[in-house]
Amino acid sequence: MTPGIVDRAGRATQTRRLLAQKAQVDGLLISDLMNVQWLTGLASSNAAALVTDRRVRVVTDSRYAQQALCLDPGIDVSVDRAVLSRAIASAAQDGAVSLGIEAESLTVAMFATLQAVATAQGMQLVGVSGVIEELRATKDKAEVDALTAASEASTAALRALLPTIEVGMTEIEVARRLELEMGRCGGEDRAFPSIVASGPNSAIPHHMPGSRRVEAGDFLKIDFGAMCRGYHADCTRTFIVAGTPDRRQSVVYDAVQASAAAARAALRPGIEVAELDRIARCVLADAGFAELFTHGLGHGVGLQIHESPLIAASAAGTIPEGAVVTIEPGVYLPGEFGVRIEDTCQVTASGVTVLTDFPRELTRIA
Repeated sequence: MTPGIVDRAGRATQTRRLLAQKAQVDGLLISDLMNVQWLTGLASSNAAALVTDRRVRVVTDSRYAQQALCLDPGIDVSVDRAVLSRAIASAAQDGAVSLGIEAESLTVAMFATLQAVATAQGMQLVGVSGVIEELRATKDKAEVDALTAASEASTAALRALLPTIEVGMTEIEVARRLELEMGRCGGEDRAFPSIVASGPNSAIPHHMPGSRRVEAGDFLKIDFGAMCRGYHADCTRTFIVAGTPDRRQSVVYDAVQASAAAARAALRPGIEVAELDRIARCVLADAGFAELFTHGLGHGVGLQIHESPLIAASAAGTIPEGAVVTIEPGVYLPGEFGVRIEDTCQVTASGVTVLTDFPRELTRIA
């Protein structure tokens, strides 16, 4: 797949437009590293970006100078260890009197330091929230291409893994084999630590793979994803190991499968996230499992494995057109077993595309 071209200038324009709606400031200091990467393309452990009417500037230290100098030619580059202070000085040079800061990404100590720097420059800092995060919730073509590549690497790896699973393997062995296959199938890294949970461990939503050996009759829950071009995939499937599911296992699995299908069918631009969560939860409630679905229905996915929008009963907002989100209902019976079915889905005005294309029927392995 040929990657889409990232429109950095367009992202800067979007940022200026939304910032003007949210705050009366002369620019925005971006301190969240994922937001810096989205805007400028620089992946770094120490960077900041500045957006004013005059320019977009990225500041990073010497370790990332060569990468920064290869960014879009419309992005100015400064090299300095004190990235935030240098960005504030650059804002002052651009004539900024008030500067927006990402309130949710700064500690109290960091803010105190920046406040002193800004005061010395005759500048006021104004806390703003969610500017870049709101823009990131809608994926452009380049992002969808990367998410599609990550999803295809993930599902191809799972297809390659399943025939190799045997009774007696440990959860850790299964997880590491899966991650090897993700690399073989084009993944540049795993999107997050793979969850492989067998038997009673499958009732733990975020179980860390351990030394338990897979047994005949187990449910085996695999929650995993590959990363491509900085973008993450997220997929979960639950399998029956070397046997036929008992009635209780079948009833639970069928309820989760129906819940996931109902949520995917209802997923569309503009739907309230709480309503989408309610639709999935009602299916499980009708089956008698309302109290056993213990987490939200899903979340946005992109440069981070969890990003806006959050899909949960307690969350506010709607699904924007162009979002890529997960749908992941689950039922967990402590000490017995758990089931989760999860897909990464692209939401457009013309419908929903499931990027993690893999069968959802209960499948016997080993």
